[in-house]
Amino acid sequence: MSMLLNFYTSSLKKNPKTTNAIMTGSLFGIGDAIAQIGFPSSHSKAQGYDIARTVRAVTYGSLIFSFIGDKWFKVLNNKVRFSNRPTNHWSNLPLRVGTDQLLFAPLCIPFYFGILTLMEGKSLKHADTKVRAVWWDILKTNWMVWPLFQLINFSIIPVQHRLLAVNVLAIFWNTFLSFRNSEASHADHQFPVNNPPVPE
Repeated sequence: MSMLLNFYTSSLKKNPKTTNAIMTGSLFGIGDAIAQIGFPSSHSKAQGYDIARTVRAVTYGSLIFSFIGDKWFKVLNNKVRFSNRPTNHWSNLPLRVGTDQLLFAPLCIPFYFGILTLMEGKSLKHADTKVRAVWWDILKTNWMVWPLFQLINFSIIPVQHRLLAVNVLAIFWNTFLSFRNSEASHADHQFPVNNPPVPE
């Protein structure tokens, strides 16, 4: 394990964007594969393993989320702090976690479902309908999983490894998201547009 971490750290120093892209895309793909094999929906059982779905997950993770996530953690570490406290003061920790969970998470969830829906070849209207149907339920689940983890992540993990730490837990989170996205994509009924409520 330490050899892999050393290799990752060395690669991160030499080629940070490429390393993060490969790592994040791989873990998104693993999450989707686990969802398809371990938690298949009725549609998945009928159609078999969907390679294109995994490719979409890898593409989103490597070409989109890896860059957003890396930039976000650097902003949190360097910019989000109380003006009268040093950067590493303990009081900045809950501020960063709160900012992450009250700003980034509510935006990241609809972004994920919206982009994946468009990558499936569906319309903006369909993406909007799906996001409105799943957003609040998934955000509540997110708040049961991520705040405690992020407290640990922001307090003891070096900033350059925080995206990796997030991605390790995100194998399980991505499995859940991939399952919910597939479930929503193949639902037989039309989701109600105004329930649950979302910010205007």
